[in-house]
Amino acid sequence: MGRRKLPFYENVEISSAGGEGKALARINEKVVFVPFVVPGDVVDLQVFKKKRNYEEARAVKIHSFSDLRCEPKCSHFGTCGGCKWQNMRYEEQTAFKQQQVEDNLVRIGKLDIPKIETIIAADNIFHYRNKLEYTFGNRRWFTEKPVEGVVLNPNGIGFHLPGMWDRILNVDTCYLQPEPSNAIRLSVRDFAIEKGFSFWDPRNNVGFLRNLVVRNTSTNEWMIMVIFGEDNPTQIEEVLEHIKTNFPEITSLMYVVNLKKNDSYSDLDFQNYSGENYIVEEMDGLKFRIAPVSFFQTNYEQACKLYRESLICAGLTGSELVYDLYTGTGTIANFMARHAKKVVGIEYVEAAIEDAKINSEINSIDNTQFFSGDMAKVLTPDFVEQHGLPDVVITDPPRAGMHKDVVEQLLKMLPKRIVYISCNPATQARDIALISEKYRVVKVQPVDMFPHTHHVENIAQLDLIENN
Repeated sequence: MGRRKLPFYENVEISSAGGEGKALARINEKVVFVPFVVPGDVVDLQVFKKKRNYEEARAVKIHSFSDLRCEPKCSHFGTCGGCKWQNMRYEEQTAFKQQQVEDNLVRIGKLDIPKIETIIAADNIFHYRNKLEYTFGNRRWFTEKPVEGVVLNPNGIGFHLPGMWDRILNVDTCYLQPEPSNAIRLSVRDFAIEKGFSFWDPRNNVGFLRNLVVRNTSTNEWMIMVIFGEDNPTQIEEVLEHIKTNFPEITSLMYVVNLKKNDSYSDLDFQNYSGENYIVEEMDGLKFRIAPVSFFQTNYEQACKLYRESLICAGLTGSELVYDLYTGTGTIANFMARHAKKVVGIEYVEAAIEDAKINSEINSIDNTQFFSGDMAKVLTPDFVEQHGLPDVVITDPPRAGMHKDVVEQLLKMLPKRIVYISCNPATQARDIALISEKYRVVKVQPVDMFPHTHHVENIAQLDLIENN
């Protein structure tokens, strides 16, 4: 028996923006997810995935364009997996993100919340990232039309194509990071092709050039990290010297050899080829040292706004003991420390805690303490007894939200205020619902950290209900 023919729908109006950057339509009470279209478009759809509760489809013809549309700036739009909302006007993007926060907290989480504050939009919707990770690959996706008798070089550097772990989109110009980010990437690519160096083969786990990471700061410091897949000192020297010579503005040039089968490099020991082994960011009078594997918010300007709003929500007077859960490299902890009696930071990654301590030291902050370990195992009654009951808790967990043991510990500590920062309003709503008998939400403030994507950051201020 042959495969069942998948549905084809004609003249369908796209109704809303959906998850993962896709738009959605509703057909016969079923949700259909569609990439690279905009609410208000009228399209023909070819379904390519059919599930019980939803379908996924591609737009094969657009009959009429939505008023919400704009012309994408990037030539790779529609092929690259990033910036999926670049064909939607920015003010509409932020409106959908604000609605996403409300839907998660009210409709899904069933929470009683005040009117949500207007989302804090980005002033710069291009060139806002301070970190990009590129992948070298020997099976690039050819966007050019084949020409008879012409053999195209299969090597490229860019981003993985959606759903194709072994294919690389060879990026010409990316508008996410300022120059010389593009110039560095293209120069390394052309130099490597000229020298005949091998690009990474993910199917066989071989190849000399594997990854290139570009980091920068608002103070115009640049860190370049090259991850090699083979330990070839002569070729490594050639690549690094090429970068150093052609881009003298680079303040930190690092490298590492990754012989593992996976692309993770946070556990590897980077070597310093030129300059310092860190770059320094400045924020509201504070300096933050960023090492090769240090976490730092990738949108500096919006991070400043996020931390300032979090500080307002915390309402510190200088007398409070603050716990900063999931503190990372201590950015928020050090930001809060100037306004608190003491800040205690906890983070799973030990290297991040060392960065947090350094950041306190270089800013002459002496009222912070940092501890590393599994949050659910560190934040125990014994820990609280030793370090004191917090007046305010700042929590900024990963997308999965807080562990249930951490939530239970919050209900035992009962701080007067919790400031919950989240990159995933769905898990944020779940966690808040678990403590809603003791806390009321008094403020909700979305922040757009990533223009042209569906991602939204959200701050929720929770105050302890009186008589608890």
